[in-house]
Amino acid sequence: MAEGGEKKDGKPKEKDDKKAADGGKKGGKAPPKEEELSEEDAALQEQMALLVQRCADPEPELRRAALESMTTEIRTATSSMTSVPKPLKFLRPHYGTLKETHAASADEETTAKLADVLSVLAMTMSEEGKHESLSYRLVGSGTDIGSWGHEYVRHLASEIGEEYNERLAAVASKAEAEAAAAGGGDPAEAAAAAAASEPKAAEDLLPLILEHMVPFFMKHNAEAEAIDLLMEVGQLDALVPHVDKTNYKRICLYLGQVAHYVPEPEDAQVLTVAVSALRKLEQYPEALRMAIRLGQEQIIQDILAECEDELVKKQMAYMLARQGLRPEAEEDLARIMDGSHLTEHYIELARDLDVLEPKTPEDVYKSHLEKRSSSSSNVDSARQNLASTFVNAFLNVGFGSDKLMLTEQNKWLYKNKEHGMMSAAASLGAILCWDVDGGLTQIDKFLYSTDNHIKAGALLAVGVLNCGVRNECDPALALLTEYVEGKHPAHIKMGALLGLGLAYAGTNKEEVLEQLMPVVSDLDSPLDVTAIAALALGLVFSASCHEDISQALMSALLERPQEALEKESLSRLICVGVGLLYLGKQQEVEVALELAKAVPGQVGSYCTLTLETCAYAGTGNVLKVQRLMAMAGEHAPKEDEDEAAPAAAAPAGAAGASGEELGCEMMSRTFLHMFQYGDAPVRRSVPLGLALLSTSNPMRSTVIDTISKMTHDADQEVATSAIIAMGLVAGGTNNSKVAASLRSLATYYAKEPGMLFAVRLAQGLVHAGKGLVTLSPYHPDRSLPHTVSLAALTAICHICFDFKTLVLGKYHFLLYLLVSAMRPRFLVTLDTDLKPLPVTVRVGQAVDVVGQAGTPKTITGFQTHTTPVLLAMGERAELATDEYLPLTSFFEGVVILKKNPDYDDPMTSK
Repeated sequence: MAEGGEKKDGKPKEKDDKKAADGGKKGGKAPPKEEELSEEDAALQEQMALLVQRCADPEPELRRAALESMTTEIRTATSSMTSVPKPLKFLRPHYGTLKETHAASADEETTAKLADVLSVLAMTMSEEGKHESLSYRLVGSGTDIGSWGHEYVRHLASEIGEEYNERLAAVASKAEAEAAAAGGGDPAEAAAAAAASEPKAAEDLLPLILEHMVPFFMKHNAEAEAIDLLMEVGQLDALVPHVDKTNYKRICLYLGQVAHYVPEPEDAQVLTVAVSALRKLEQYPEALRMAIRLGQEQIIQDILAECEDELVKKQMAYMLARQGLRPEAEEDLARIMDGSHLTEHYIELARDLDVLEPKTPEDVYKSHLEKRSSSSSNVDSARQNLASTFVNAFLNVGFGSDKLMLTEQNKWLYKNKEHGMMSAAASLGAILCWDVDGGLTQIDKFLYSTDNHIKAGALLAVGVLNCGVRNECDPALALLTEYVEGKHPAHIKMGALLGLGLAYAGTNKEEVLEQLMPVVSDLDSPLDVTAIAALALGLVFSASCHEDISQALMSALLERPQEALEKESLSRLICVGVGLLYLGKQQEVEVALELAKAVPGQVGSYCTLTLETCAYAGTGNVLKVQRLMAMAGEHAPKEDEDEAAPAAAAPAGAAGASGEELGCEMMSRTFLHMFQYGDAPVRRSVPLGLALLSTSNPMRSTVIDTISKMTHDADQEVATSAIIAMGLVAGGTNNSKVAASLRSLATYYAKEPGMLFAVRLAQGLVHAGKGLVTLSPYHPDRSLPHTVSLAALTAICHICFDFKTLVLGKYHFLLYLLVSAMRPRFLVTLDTDLKPLPVTVRVGQAVDVVGQAGTPKTITGFQTHTTPVLLAMGERAELATDEYLPLTSFFEGVVILKKNPDYDDPMTSK
């Protein structure tokens, strides 16, 4: 031993002691100082230590008294939300001692009470993954768990979810092991599997959840936590008995949002529970919206039949008419669901806003503002006249009057050449749209024209006229059928076929099936006629999963020569037709996907991808969107650079993510990377993908700015897609920023007729319906998709993949698909006699209030208007008066109001 106070290494011991005392200035840390306790806290600490000792006392009465005292101290302790209650804090060092006491105790009563205390202590003391808090709770006294505090119940919920899944996995593993041992025939393994400890049953946890935890959450306004817990253990149906008039709005709002983020089939289960809860409380209009989103026609009919209030039934009929659904119902309801009221309310809104006067394409072009010579601006070419035809049609859609087509001499019709005359004649259907009785008489004379192109256009006009409305006489079917069956020129057949598709889009009408199936099945039919028939079938039976049609269209792809299919650009519409059958139907597409894999070549891969993307359109399925984005990001081999299939993944990924706001934001960022680093076909499709994310929603200025930069791209196909995308993003909004950009582009591309055509088309879309319509496939609050609009936009995107061949060729009439995507974006209020009732409403930006406590404001930045009013994407309206009560909580389309019996008129009360 070293002498003189020296250590073995020769350093003086007192220096080490000083270093330790200083905390080691060069890296060591000073030992933490013990917190000085107040007299009150010191007494409580001493009391807790004494109670721990007495918990192990041999005398039962002392044990019980100690546990009672300990429990009371913990439950009554008060503290801030950020610190541990002091009794728990002083008990933590004794956690191990209490566990030993519990294990050694034989008295059932004290053991159960001690388990309750240990369960609370385990919140912060147990090792991760051991779930000790839950374990002690299961052997505890079973008293009210809420008395231990909200944080304890929340912690218990997190452990119970993990434990439940672990128990399920253990049971499954044991079953697999037994099956494997038995199947292998090894007796030793079978005996070992049988001898393995029996896993605990997951069902044993359900009483705690259903009888204690869920009621506690529901009672304390924590509905979201109750829903999460029930979903974790697969017992969401148990939520319905707890729904009442005080909480159903919060619950159903949360369920509607959750459905966006859970995989199938859980999304359908979530919506089904929401429907059941709303039906229980007789909130039928709200239940109907959930049922529409669920896509179950039988449930929709059940809700209609279940409702006994005739006025509420009429309100639901207006909602179904807006959605384009026509379930079987009584005559007065059926008449409302036919949509015959649409023109009346639309014209009334136009009169109120003073935009009834017909406008000309020049009112949109504003050529005097374009910075170019007058000689180039006055060129009267057939292509630019055709562009003006489309602009005129979109601009005056549904107004029943214009200054080009509906004139006595019909001079404008003859300013178009050959196939251009077909689109010109078809534009009559757009101008007269929704007014079936009044429009047919004006189209009728063109059906007898000696010019086949005019006749073909008139047939298509009949279909466009019937977009989104029904008529008990079925004029479209009566007029168009004979031109489908007989031996007529191809363009006449195509006009009739597409007319049927537009007139009966989304109706699943069997009579249309009987007319179109022979055309698809006939291998002698020209490929372009077959393609239009396939598209029409896809529109009429969209989201129906019709197996016979699917197989017939697959057969058309399989039986026709591969070279002919790949050569004809229009063959892509056969693939689109199949895809539309499964629009938004997710896993139901699996059988059709297997059939598509048998189609050889690029057409086969295009068909497979189109099927998959259509099936997940509008679902928000995150995994599928990620897969599509990965596919679009892959670099194709040099020889396959022109392959169109990967390009389809981009807008399809957008369609999948467009159902909710967060998905839109993420996709927008992803598209920027794809545009920078993707192959040429993918870059060409990116603008269309961005347009699908923000259709008729130019308020997302970042999207507009991004697409605007793409309009000047060196690749003309990219620029063309971007120009069309700008038209779609600002569709029907009269957005001044986009209008100015397009006027600038008209100057920039003045000497390129094809590009100028695209610019004019986009200008027509921006000013569609003079700013009174929307092209968005979603309702303003994004809560509900519109199937027919989504189908039409999906088809338009596929057509724009080859804009030069199809639209700038002789198939420009396909652009009238856009009319089926157009719907008035009004809010009209009616009285109980279904007469217009002007009332004051507040219109502002919708606020996401899901999961927020209390009754938060649902709109912000609002302005007060008198109905009828316009609603833009992302906007929401609410009544600004207490004089009336709405029959639905969703303020859009047509809303019926009834007098509020509790309203006191301030004028009369004086």
